[in-house]
Amino acid sequence: MDFVKEFATFLHQNGIIKFGDYTLASGKKSSYYVDLRLVPSYPLEFRKMVKYLEKDIAQNIGLDEFDSIVSVPTGGLIIASALAMETVKPLIYVRSKPKDYGTSKSVEGKIHDGMKVLMIDDVATTGGSVVNAIKSLKESNISIKDAYVIVDRMEGAGDAFAELGVNIHSILNILEITESLYERNLIDQTVLEKVKKQINK
Repeated sequence: MDFVKEFATFLHQNGIIKFGDYTLASGKKSSYYVDLRLVPSYPLEFRKMVKYLEKDIAQNIGLDEFDSIVSVPTGGLIIASALAMETVKPLIYVRSKPKDYGTSKSVEGKIHDGMKVLMIDDVATTGGSVVNAIKSLKESNISIKDAYVIVDRMEGAGDAFAELGVNIHSILNILEITESLYERNLIDQTVLEKVKKQINK
């Protein structure tokens, strides 16, 4: 079984992806919920995910094509931290709002003009938090061309990133996950159709 099918099954069996009626942080209604913050509680699967991510980045972008890894708290930052350790790359992160004490910085970590970074996040929906982070990075004269997410919900993040000149890459998207679960009889056709309908809205 390839990684994508194996990982989709792992997510479902451990309640990391759930199907039903949920309200997202944005207030939007959803027929499923993905909480990748649970994955580090399963160290073997977490390490497999990070190693697969590293391999995919090496093949599709090249590890020499960026100076640092960047993320946004909190879900993506845990994955980015593990990836930085594996690749021996510096890590920086962007706050959702500048701290109101000390240096009042938005971008934390060692940065310099013209440095190239790779964005890592856990789940992309509309891309709101990452879009704001990309803008902050560009304001600091930091170059960003690519962003990697573990799960793309296929609800507009790609278009939002493209407007800022950033390509989105994903390890899985919600359609791949649900079709894989359906093929293995882990969800029924009603659930699959609900997800497809949500993507196409």
